[in-house]
Amino acid sequence: MIMIERIQKLLAEVNSWSANGTEEIDALRIKYLSKKGEISRLFNDFREVPNDQKRQVGQLLNELKEKAQDRINELKSGFESNNDTDADADYSRTVYPITLGTRHPLSIVKNEIVDIFARMGFTIAEGPEIEDDWHVFESLNFPPEHPARDMQDTFFIEKTPDILLRTHTSSVQTRAMTDSQPPIRIICPGRVYRNEAISYRAHCFFHQVEALYVDKDVSFADLKQALNFFAREMFGEETQIRLRPSYFPFTEPSAEMDISCNICGGKGCGFCKHTGWVEILGCGMVDPNVLENCGIDSKVYSGFAIGMGIERITNLKYQVNDLRMFSENDVRFLEEFKSAY
Repeated sequence: MIMIERIQKLLAEVNSWSANGTEEIDALRIKYLSKKGEISRLFNDFREVPNDQKRQVGQLLNELKEKAQDRINELKSGFESNNDTDADADYSRTVYPITLGTRHPLSIVKNEIVDIFARMGFTIAEGPEIEDDWHVFESLNFPPEHPARDMQDTFFIEKTPDILLRTHTSSVQTRAMTDSQPPIRIICPGRVYRNEAISYRAHCFFHQVEALYVDKDVSFADLKQALNFFAREMFGEETQIRLRPSYFPFTEPSAEMDISCNICGGKGCGFCKHTGWVEILGCGMVDPNVLENCGIDSKVYSGFAIGMGIERITNLKYQVNDLRMFSENDVRFLEEFKSAY
């Protein structure tokens, strides 16, 4: 029959369909499945088929239409899948694998220090880096003409001599004592600034962590116990500490703390200048004048303060000999700390 031959011819064409894009797929759909398409014309001619053949021809026509629609859907699906693959591909990427990043060594050490003090009940306190003279100096026993101000070369804001870049994070402690009443147990990490020549051992900005504990009956023995716990947690169980008398305007009595050299184990080496000891921080009991300046009754409360440079601790922990490396962002240097956190 002529009708069956036409159906078989179109079926062969449908099975051989291919397309290079959505436009070609749409062209096939219009040519064969639209109201004026090839398959639709066959349905129009179906009226001329003899009654005894209608069942057979009708079944073949339906199969042809279903096959054509399935083939269109198949082509669309394959083309969309290929497009998704192309869309997900990033042709700007290099052939080298992307390397993992790492935290900065100062951040690693700062987080470790904060974690150790957090286990002793200290919480983080923060303050502004641009400060006023009262919080940085005067409240901490630095009167205007006090010679101790010469110990720290300060960056003052031009035309505003009372506004400066903080030289230590002790200003956060005075803010905490001014804004709240004891018990106060805080740790203050942050960046500080001093007008110093940049070299392998000094920089115009660096990072500090200071701790403050104010409450009733706080003693020097409490300070020593906190220092002993910190040193052993930071540098190992075998670490020994040594306290030497010192002077800070805001603490009395004041001390500097050494630890047994973590490189030679206290036996003496070039790093510790063959003394077996390395200085790491300053500390002391909060001066009663500082408590009074901040509105705390020094006859009822006492406290201790601890201050250390994060760069100093990082040097001891990782033997970094040049402070400038911490701020130069040399990727080769930073990659050495991938497994340090």
